[in-house]
Amino acid sequence: MSDFQGIPLQSVFLSEKALLSSSTDSDQMSRKLAETIVVAASDRKAGDIVLLHVAEVSYLADYFVMMTGYSRVQVRAIADAIEEKVFTELQRNPLRTAGKAEGNWVLQDYGDIIVHVMMPKEREFYNLEAFWGHAERIEYPKPDEGGGKPT
Repeated sequence: MSDFQGIPLQSVFLSEKALLSSSTDSDQMSRKLAETIVVAASDRKAGDIVLLHVAEVSYLADYFVMMTGYSRVQVRAIADAIEEKVFTELQRNPLRTAGKAEGNWVLQDYGDIIVHVMMPKEREFYNLEAFWGHAERIEYPKPDEGGGKPT
C-alpha cells in the first residue's frame, strides 16, 4: 500500500521531476554567481583564489570562495568590486557583510555563496582550505599566474 493514498503516482513523479529541475537551475545559478565573484576578485588582483563546492559536505552554502588581499585597502577594494560586479551582472546584493571596517577579513554572505577576503596573516592562521579540505575544489581559468601578489 502506498503512503500517498488518494494521490495518483504520476502526480508524485511529476512533482519530483519538477523539484529536480528547479534544483539543477539553482545549482547553475549558484555556479554562475561563484564564477562572477572569482572574476571580480581576479580583476582586483586578489591572490590565491580558491573556489570550493561545499554543498555535499555542508548545509551552510553551495560554494565558498576564498582569496587574499595584500593590504587592508586591497581587501576592501576586492569586496567592493565583488559587490558591484554581482549587482551589475546578477542584480544580487549580499545578505550580510562583516569585517569591512577593519579590512583584515571581509565576509560576504550571498546565501548560496560565502566569500572570504582575507589578509595573508588571517588566511594562514584560520586555514579555511584545510578545514574544508574534504570539499570539491573547482578549477577555473586563471587570467595570470602572478596570483595578484605585488611584485
